[in-house]
Amino acid sequence: MIFHLPKEINHDDASFETFAYLYSQTKELAFDDIEINMEKTVWFAADMCAAFGAILYSLEKRLNTVNLTNISSDIKEILSKNGFLSRFGGVEISDQWGTTISYQQFDGKSDRDFVRYIENEFIYRSELPEMSTELLKKFSESISEIFINAILHSQTQMGIFSCGQFYPTKEQLDFTIVDLGIGIRKNIKDLRGLNLSPEKAIVWATEGNSTTKRGRLPGGLGLKLLCEFIDLNQGSIKIVSDAGYWKRENQQISTESLSNPFPGTIVSIEINTADTNIYSLSST
Repeated sequence: MIFHLPKEINHDDASFETFAYLYSQTKELAFDDIEINMEKTVWFAADMCAAFGAILYSLEKRLNTVNLTNISSDIKEILSKNGFLSRFGGVEISDQWGTTISYQQFDGKSDRDFVRYIENEFIYRSELPEMSTELLKKFSESISEIFINAILHSQTQMGIFSCGQFYPTKEQLDFTIVDLGIGIRKNIKDLRGLNLSPEKAIVWATEGNSTTKRGRLPGGLGLKLLCEFIDLNQGSIKIVSDAGYWKRENQQISTESLSNPFPGTIVSIEINTADTNIYSLSST
């Protein structure tokens, strides 16, 4: 089969819909040849490789052959720099300007490799707003907690995927973590017996109604401190799980239902690197 990607892949509901739709069209395929045609695509937000790569990996696990075709030279360059295309028949090239946070897949058995990865490629980047040593440690722990919660609640058999990108012109740093697990809604239903809509399940989880330490429930997802920081920083956090879409931006939360479910959970963080404030933990 041939699947055409749209003109742009961004951090918006339309792009999450694209990947959910790609999954819906291919989830039954096995031993097939699948072409992802990118001739129309002129922009690809590089950290969205985490979601894209997760879907493609699930296809290859079912012994499909996946080919990415008609990639523009600009997109090919950035997806070669972050190591994404090398997983799908391409080559990895040097990132001369250091704007990428590499595309990685983790087996989900331990957080050790992930912690090393974010420390090497994300947490200590000069583009991040200045933080005190204590806050930077908590910030790192919060990012790691998203990964740990994915290990504990997703029941994924296919690992966890992540990728990031710094955009100097946009003054923006994006980082995305994806698991191919059962999703927040099913986890809450199985362990608490609550039959919530996909978007309300995300709201329930992000409001801290439970913690992973109580029966593997997806509690705050590591988002409490991150949300406080993002509100001050004027960035955003977006979560997709099942057919639910949740966004926190400008201290406001919005939700909507996607047309097709995503097979797992996506957490995408956008940091405003134009922020010149200096942050520290509150003494209260």
